[in-house]
Amino acid sequence: MASFVKENIKISLGAIRAQLLRTVITALIIAIGIMSLVGTLTAIDSLKSSISTSFTSMGANTFTIRNREMSIRIGENGRKAKRFRSITYEEAIDFTRKYDFPAIPSVSTRATGASTMRYESKKTNPNIQVIGCDENYLATAGYELERGRNFSASEVQYGNHVVMLGKDVINALFTEKEEPLEKIITIGSGKYKIIGILKSKGNSAGMGGDKLGILPLNNVRQYFPRPDMTYTISVLVKSQPIMDMAVNEAEGVFRTIRKVHLGEENNFEVAKSDVLANMVIGLTTKITAGATFIAIITLLGAAIGLMNIMLVSVTERTREIGIRKAVGATHKNIRNQFLMEAIVICQLGGILGIILAIVVGNLFAVFLLKGDFVMPWLWALLGVSICMVVGLFSGLYPAIKASRLNPIDALRFE
Repeated sequence: MASFVKENIKISLGAIRAQLLRTVITALIIAIGIMSLVGTLTAIDSLKSSISTSFTSMGANTFTIRNREMSIRIGENGRKAKRFRSITYEEAIDFTRKYDFPAIPSVSTRATGASTMRYESKKTNPNIQVIGCDENYLATAGYELERGRNFSASEVQYGNHVVMLGKDVINALFTEKEEPLEKIITIGSGKYKIIGILKSKGNSAGMGGDKLGILPLNNVRQYFPRPDMTYTISVLVKSQPIMDMAVNEAEGVFRTIRKVHLGEENNFEVAKSDVLANMVIGLTTKITAGATFIAIITLLGAAIGLMNIMLVSVTERTREIGIRKAVGATHKNIRNQFLMEAIVICQLGGILGIILAIVVGNLFAVFLLKGDFVMPWLWALLGVSICMVVGLFSGLYPAIKASRLNPIDALRFE
């Protein structure tokens, strides 16, 4: 059996070399179809990996209390996220005092999402996020210090002019490799001393983890006030098994603080750190379905093109078929030869398509979507399987037609 398959493959490769131009064109059509399918799926997998990494870096044991639902809405479809009245500073601080559970609570608020920071003659683009927080925020948000120190409790309480900066801000302001710590920079109209530099978290999936400045909470309250300012409460639970208990306890405490009566719905949202990640990843299902449909249409066109080429090949090689039958080749031998030829062409196109898909899919994901490099073993195997099916589908009718040729008529064919 193995020698039979090997012989058929050898004959197929010889026939392919004899019709090299047509074979290359057909293989390229198949390669483009496989590349569009596997490449898109690879890019989506990379994006999923990046999203998961971005959100789980916040801490698998973290949940937040905020005044709006976490949701993603595309176009006019989908339910609009609920927004509740703002969480006040007093409510947030009251929660940290009353929440008696083995967990670390933190309070934060956003000052601006489009700040420009300056150091001497250098400045950043106006896309730096500035937040105010307490001394527990780094732990609950999954940030780590590369150098320097965290806020002290007194700096948070008195709103001192100190700041911790993300790597992108440091790289933009200190291009001469000077030491950033203890330097004075300008944020808005205020001067701030750099006391800490955050480890890089990357800006994957649009999270902007390194384009960040962190100020003491009461400094933001004083110098970045705005009407109806709202605060976010983050809680880091000490272990995953008690997460649900911690969430239930937090919900009960905050319902009391917000004066939510028994039987009424919460007027705030409690969400674990991976909820939004799952929402985003869920949306990629529709993208995957659309990409798969487009790729299948491309592959269908390639299959029809391959079938046409195989039919032409049968016509051109009618005399060859007659000779083979005359020297003892059976209907089955002829059928298997042409069927194997179609499969080999498809597999050559498929291998080229998979290589292109891995390169193009990852380049697109890494440089445009800021995702992670992934090796799509599953999708590569799927591509090979699809090529096998396409080869069988395209080659079956021409192979049967070739096997049914009358050897005498075939020998007479000019």
